[in-house]
Amino acid sequence: MAEHLIAGPQTYVPEDGLTGAQLIASGDGLTYNDFIILPGFINFTTDEVDLSSPLTKHISLKTPFVSSPMDTVTESKMAIAMALMGGIGMLHHNCTIDYQAAQVRKVKKYKQGFIIDPVVFSPDKTVSDVYRIKSERGFCGIPVTDDGEVGGKLLGLIAARDIDLIGKERSMTLVKEVMTPRSDLVIANHGCSLDEANHILQESKKGKLPIVNENDELVALIARTDLKKSRDFPHASKDDLNRLRVGAAVSTHEADKARIEGLVAQDVDVVVLVCSDHNCSCKV
Repeated sequence: MAEHLIAGPQTYVPEDGLTGAQLIASGDGLTYNDFIILPGFINFTTDEVDLSSPLTKHISLKTPFVSSPMDTVTESKMAIAMALMGGIGMLHHNCTIDYQAAQVRKVKKYKQGFIIDPVVFSPDKTVSDVYRIKSERGFCGIPVTDDGEVGGKLLGLIAARDIDLIGKERSMTLVKEVMTPRSDLVIANHGCSLDEANHILQESKKGKLPIVNENDELVALIARTDLKKSRDFPHASKDDLNRLRVGAAVSTHEADKARIEGLVAQDVDVVVLVCSDHNCSCKV
């Protein structure tokens, strides 16, 4: 059958098919289900294929797929899924600035290396506050510092195992009474590499690894769940801080300059201009 599949002296194209160049050159408009991609012969294995492609001058994607900035397509869940698979999602702008910025924040916080702005408690917070964070954000491994801020002196860490046996009648118990104290924590020193910190976390078999400076002040945090995500999604699109990449759409209206500022404040990686009405005065 092979001799019937050769169409031309140097190309391998089924007789009833078109090359990509021929398809584009035809000038016809194409949409969903308008064409079928037919496989051809290859003399290499799939693990030798590298699809890495530049998205911008400084950002490349290992899987060159971008999801559309439509409100029925891309919000944080889609953007996370796209980034985990090596692509990127463009968040739609059919919403308030605060809502879109919150979507960016969800993506950037989903997968991280050094978490430089973790949730931090003061020792006078209560068990009910821990349950609230767990309900709102899905985790409860929270470092405790003397002032409840990053940069404060590390006093301990409150985790699920610390509150598992505390009933609702004791929900007002202070964090300092049930937390794991600083003396029992495994920590890493500020200045260590991400690989070194990950190794310490793996060896310790702990869920969280606080990073402290020479004054024993909290600088950052690393989570075991992020190590597992790195293992399961080796091609994920990540920034220099090991966070998932995400893009966001803005309109060409003057008012959306404030939207850009809000997105940049949440460390959005890419901003795309969207002009749905091509005959409007706002077209770029």
